Amino acid sequence: MNQPLDKYSDILKNINNRLNKPQNAIMVIFAILLVIWLASGIYIVKPNEQAAVKVFGKFTTIKNPGPHYHFPFPIGSVDKAEVTAVHRTEIGFRSNNRGVSSENIRDESRMLTGDENIVSIGLIVQYKIANVADYLYNVDNVEVILKDATESAIREVTGSKLIDDVLTTGKDIVQLETRTIIQGLLNDYGAGLDILAVQLQDVIPPLEVADAFKDVASAREDKNRFINEADSYANQVIPQARADAASLLEQANTYSANITNRAIGDASRFDAIYASYKNAPTITEKRLYLDTMNSILSAATLVIFDGNIDNLNPIVGVNEPIVPKNPKNKDTVGVISTIGTNSVTGGQ
Repeated sequence: MNQPLDKYSDILKNINNRLNKPQNAIMVIFAILLVIWLASGIYIVKPNEQAAVKVFGKFTTIKNPGPHYHFPFPIGSVDKAEVTAVHRTEIGFRSNNRGVSSENIRDESRMLTGDENIVSIGLIVQYKIANVADYLYNVDNVEVILKDATESAIREVTGSKLIDDVLTTGKDIVQLETRTIIQGLLNDYGAGLDILAVQLQDVIPPLEVADAFKDVASAREDKNRFINEADSYANQVIPQARADAASLLEQANTYSANITNRAIGDASRFDAIYASYKNAPTITEKRLYLDTMNSILSAATLVIFDGNIDNLNPIVGVNEPIVPKNPKNKDTVGVISTIGTNSVTGGQ
């Protein structure tokens, strides 16, 4: 049973004897150091990173997230950078730990507009790393380059605008033009950055004239409000006026058509009567007389009486006595026509 133990004991003694020799001990130590040195080439790239690999100080390749291996130092080296995170830089102010603007940088924020007014501008530039190799190796201190490029761009854009545009309606244009200029400068430098957005923060006039600018802004708001109210009133009144005008025009056209048609009919009827009159004047005169009397008497109340009656008041119901025109003629027959309040008497 002690045979295996004796065997292992002999092996350990053999190793111990070899290690006691100086040259053998050095070899073992060297082997251990070699293993450690080779193992130092193992590295892991995080999910939000990319790694740039260099061999003898020269960039060779980019590695994506995951475990990788490179030649150990000093042959090879690896530099990493976050490529998915959105970074930001501030111009004209600095935020505290809670993200609240706590400090105004006067040298950065004050600039001159195109109409020679001084304005204080604070802005934020948001960017991502587009090319990790360019970002790491093309320029020194990319953040400083970005800050200088941003200051240059915002001063150039502000210098081409009126102060009213910078303070009010032209902010979007200022942001867009500034972003375009910054991206162009960084591309020229090969900085490897992608500018996502430029956001103006505080855009205010100098404190010495701030009250005057507030009055101007208030007046502009009042002007816009009055214009909106006028437009609203016009949108209500104009359609109604147009509808009324169309209705009146339609009524006028209808009235004109009726009058015209009636006039044409009267003229045609007159022409027909005149033609009849030329052919038979006596008959036409009598017919016109009869038609006229018919139109008058058709709306009257007629009373036919004997000429021998002296007092007609009880019969016709009028206040004044009506006496026949020929009272001596006992055979006279009288006719009374009452139209409204008028009375017509006749005798035969």
